[in-house]
Amino acid sequence: MDTVIQVNYELKINHEQNQRHVVVNSQFMRPSHFDQFKKLGLIPSFFSNNAFFWGDAQVNSLGKERAFTSNPMQSALKQELRFTNHTDFSVTPLNPLFMVWTAVNRLSRGGTIIGTDERISPVQALKAITINAAYQFFEESEKGSLEAGKVADLVILDKNPLTVAAGEIDTIQVIETIKAGKTIYPQAQLLPEQSK
Repeated sequence: MDTVIQVNYELKINHEQNQRHVVVNSQFMRPSHFDQFKKLGLIPSFFSNNAFFWGDAQVNSLGKERAFTSNPMQSALKQELRFTNHTDFSVTPLNPLFMVWTAVNRLSRGGTIIGTDERISPVQALKAITINAAYQFFEESEKGSLEAGKVADLVILDKNPLTVAAGEIDTIQVIETIKAGKTIYPQAQLLPEQSK
């Protein structure tokens, strides 16, 4: 991370230029990095799936303090630093709701919470993969949130990720996908008793 920051200073990059450079896999940021990212206008892209797939191994190899502060989403929020969340497909599944689940719960395969203080809310986790992702590509005026005049790309879910128990977010199913206002993945056939 220090090298990325140093190179941006050498290139005389700053937030006023509004270039929105994205630093993918900003997993191990120290507190001092947040101010530097803000000055430079860098956007961290975190990888919350890491907590589930490799959290236990990182606790063993890096120690709790470093592992528990990896992918510091809550710290970024406190520093008012806009961030995104991504998955390294095919390293981990390409499943946005699972990414939300890992950002909210930070639960490892072994059942350990990999950094309670860095968990974020479902709303914040959804913003990281929608409006913030659109922002990093200069597309926030046309994508990323439900507003009149924006592209109608959205999904219909069988449960509300804002009200379902945090541990159940990964069980939410997509029942319809709409792209540019047209259904591209149809809703499942309703059972007779459901259609009444």
